[in-house]
Amino acid sequence: MKNIVFFGTPEFGKIVLERLMETNYKPVLVVTQPDQPAGRKQILTPPPVKILAAQNKIPILQPEKLDQNTKYNIQHTKPDLIVVVAYGKIIPKDVLDIPAYGALNVHPSLLPRWKGPSPIQYTILHGDKETGVSVMLMDEKVDHGPILSTKKLKIKNEKFTAKELATRLAEIGADLLIETIPKWTAGEIQPKEQDHSQATHSKILTKEDGHIDWTKPAEEIERQIRAFTPWPGSFTYWENMRIKITSGYVAADPSSEELSYGQTSLFENNKISVQASKGTFIIERLQPEGKNEITTKQFLNGYPKIINSILE
Repeated sequence: MKNIVFFGTPEFGKIVLERLMETNYKPVLVVTQPDQPAGRKQILTPPPVKILAAQNKIPILQPEKLDQNTKYNIQHTKPDLIVVVAYGKIIPKDVLDIPAYGALNVHPSLLPRWKGPSPIQYTILHGDKETGVSVMLMDEKVDHGPILSTKKLKIKNEKFTAKELATRLAEIGADLLIETIPKWTAGEIQPKEQDHSQATHSKILTKEDGHIDWTKPAEEIERQIRAFTPWPGSFTYWENMRIKITSGYVAADPSSEELSYGQTSLFENNKISVQASKGTFIIERLQPEGKNEITTKQFLNGYPKIINSILE
């Protein structure tokens, strides 16, 4: 395999790119998203894939749009294969068709389950007992192409956050891709069409998706907090204060009191319990708006009146 063009943007893509370079699959070109403002000061920040590519002196493209000029630059490298890992934009068919061996996508779910932009978060949100990685031959539709290889990961008893699960799946995906490339280019793999009747879809997450609904069961709330760590985070309101809940768990013995949904009470070791529609959620750590993350004990020192109030 001579020439690979790599499309990717976040940490997930960086992990796979790093592994490719360790095994003689160093790309001749990296295509990634433009630098984006980040943090409270909105400082223009390069994506992780760009940083790694620059450190390894790989040519980089950061097009706003995949236009004819971008296509020309990709064609100029004479790629044998395109590899796409969490790039973040739809790639036109005329770009996918440039290399002789097409374009392979490393997708962090067992397709056709959780197509779309947020498969890892949806896996956690829905309490899936297993997930995995699919290496797919891309076509013009999103997450639609035939499957070349998969690797499963049992997560039944794990309490992954989205960030932790993404790291694990990126490592699995990198190894699977490296196993798949030589078999695919040697003609040893027969692509397998997805069963599209079984497809489920994830959507782009927004900040508002993180607003906790205390009328849901405590188990669902606990999964949401893990699924939305680090983005978009999970939050609630108390006396017009926006509070981000960063960690907690479902109480083994739910409160026997008659409480309203979202009503708080004091739990052992200075933790805050919140009544859900089914069960009780125990808050361990939180982050008041505009402040640093703290323990519930620290929060209670400043805001003891939160006990026996309603979170919204």
